Amino acid sequence: MTAWWTHAIQQPNAEQREQASAHQNQLTKPPGSLGQLEDIAIQLAANQNTLNPKVDNVAIRVFAGDHGVVAEGVSAFPQAVTVEMIKNFCAGGAAISVLAKEQGADFKVVNVGAASPVQDHPKLINQPVAAGTKNFCQQAAMSQAQFEAAFELGKSIADQAHQEGMDLFIGGEMGIGNTTAASAIAASLIDLESGMEQQIQDLVGRGTGVDDEGLKLKQQAVLNALTLHKHAKGDAIETLKTMGGFEIVALAGAYLRCGQLGVTVLVDGFICSVAALAALSINEALRPWLIFAHQSQESGHCKVLQALDAKPLLSLGMRLGEASGAAMALPVLKLACSLHNSMATFASAGVSNSGE
Repeated sequence: MTAWWTHAIQQPNAEQREQASAHQNQLTKPPGSLGQLEDIAIQLAANQNTLNPKVDNVAIRVFAGDHGVVAEGVSAFPQAVTVEMIKNFCAGGAAISVLAKEQGADFKVVNVGAASPVQDHPKLINQPVAAGTKNFCQQAAMSQAQFEAAFELGKSIADQAHQEGMDLFIGGEMGIGNTTAASAIAASLIDLESGMEQQIQDLVGRGTGVDDEGLKLKQQAVLNALTLHKHAKGDAIETLKTMGGFEIVALAGAYLRCGQLGVTVLVDGFICSVAALAALSINEALRPWLIFAHQSQESGHCKVLQALDAKPLLSLGMRLGEASGAAMALPVLKLACSLHNSMATFASAGVSNSGE
């Protein structure tokens, strides 16, 4: 049986893109004067096959999982925080919980692989693949079966959002140790001109706020992983399997499935961008379905965005993760649609158009 992730990605409607672009040029403003807001509206119009794009129904799904690499001393917080934060998400106390509620988004948490059991909750999709990944400095983070299970879970989450009529999908992540995993994945998939040592320095940041010693431990962990799993270099699936986390794999799967279903994705910060990088490495046709929300303060995010040729909408110095940056950018998308749909044209407003 052919793996589902090899199936074709939908193509945005090129004719609708041209019509939306022409419509933008007829609105009462100099062409291009709204910058990325125009680009967003045109992209959404092509993706949604309509001259009147919208982002009224938004699914926010935070994928959570634990990482065996925390044994290397790579985090400023204990692993128990992952489960504690899952509970906080469900109780409505986390930043993303507040942001999702404030904007009327459909919000749920997905337990893909926390190290400890989590009690069921209406906001929780409780389907752990395993109790965290293995320490990828010593062995592969997960088995092939576990990789496929996490990837499949991401697919099913996207399927559910599509069935519920969502206009936009936002993925988030939570997992102590996952900036280390994301850095290792990025280093395996991005070809930087610098040598290995410089590449690791560029891509490995402080994550939860580790001190200088903790940063050195993170950098060493990534170096050890890249050395141990050098056969995975440039191979997205093998890289995800050997150095990923269950939540990162699920995010990549959800992104690919959104592209197959024709659902636009608003990509969050560093870890989510690395998941997008992996998904694009599997199928580059996904690119038109991705909008990048913000540039995080995490040092490696700039390099990842450059590799993706992405223009993030915001730069607010954020590094929280959990889809918070994407939720902050969501009003930008909504306003881009409102401007596109509701501004007067030169003809309807009786305003002279210098282009005519």
